[in-house]
Amino acid sequence: MFIRNAWYVAATPDEIDPTGIGLPLARQVCGERLVLFRGPGGAVSALEDFCPHRGAPLSLGRVCEGELVCGYHGLRMGCDGRTVSMPGQRVRGFPAIRALPVAEYAGFVWVWPGEPALASPDKLPALPWADHQGLKPGWAYGGGRYQIACDWRLMVDNLMDLTHETYVHAGSIGQPEIDEAPAQTRVVGDEVITSRFMNAIQAPPFWQQALAMNGLPTDQPVDRWQVCHFTPPSHVMIEVGVALAGQGGLGAPDAVKAATIVVDFITPETATSMHYFWGMARQFRADDAELTARIREGQGRIFDEDRAMLEQQQRNLAAHPTRELLKLNIDSGGVMARRVIERYLATEAASMPVAA
Repeated sequence: MFIRNAWYVAATPDEIDPTGIGLPLARQVCGERLVLFRGPGGAVSALEDFCPHRGAPLSLGRVCEGELVCGYHGLRMGCDGRTVSMPGQRVRGFPAIRALPVAEYAGFVWVWPGEPALASPDKLPALPWADHQGLKPGWAYGGGRYQIACDWRLMVDNLMDLTHETYVHAGSIGQPEIDEAPAQTRVVGDEVITSRFMNAIQAPPFWQQALAMNGLPTDQPVDRWQVCHFTPPSHVMIEVGVALAGQGGLGAPDAVKAATIVVDFITPETATSMHYFWGMARQFRADDAELTARIREGQGRIFDEDRAMLEQQQRNLAAHPTRELLKLNIDSGGVMARRVIERYLATEAASMPVAA
């Protein structure tokens, strides 16, 4: 169900108290309940949310001097999952609880729920707009998180088939030309790429606003593009934008286009729920914080429409688990992405030790 030997976004840094004191953060990733907090040096630690004394959730405690204090009996836990102390008791012989590898990268906190020995910073996704130090020069980013009650793979399907925009997002990014332009899907190694290009059309409302924000006319025909990139375990990056018609589309000079990357980090919570870290990275007017806030607000409304649809879809599928669903040519991106996912799951299953 979940690819475990992979990096997932668990939180944004601002969700975790930076002082080494205060409250920890509870989060569930790939079915595992975790507690996140900052240790004495400020680095984030992720432990299973289980006190080894009586099984209470450690997330109901507090952080004190970089140690996690259980809110039930005051047991103190270190960043490595080992017990440190407890008032009036000897607890250093307690077995350690599970500690997950953690990385802070590109403005997110990532966890590795699989085999710790396989975790490596080199396996974090390469991102054109950010690195371990944060945003790269000339880029801006704004985004948020939604908790969505659906199978995480439904979101992958949704993002790899953007024909739904005409209907779900009719008032913002949808337009009939999306239906009329065929999408092309290809697989390069473990990456699935679905592309759609629409030439000499009128920009929909969201992109008219983006053109105006970039100082470009909104009443001229544009060339529009959507290039969706799925990479395992569950990341989807989408190159989207519009350029004044006849200037080269995706390859047009920056001065005649509004181009962005839609960022989608999908983190499974349970079999039927997920954390959706969404955002948009751009290279025009990167220093304009007000513009970043306006784009974030508009994008948030769009993704909220996706959330409403996907949650109702999940309810229907749960009520009819044996019904076969149609697969059309527009579904090719999602179908190919699921094949990659199934291959990763099969590989992990084959590497699991056989029970005696």
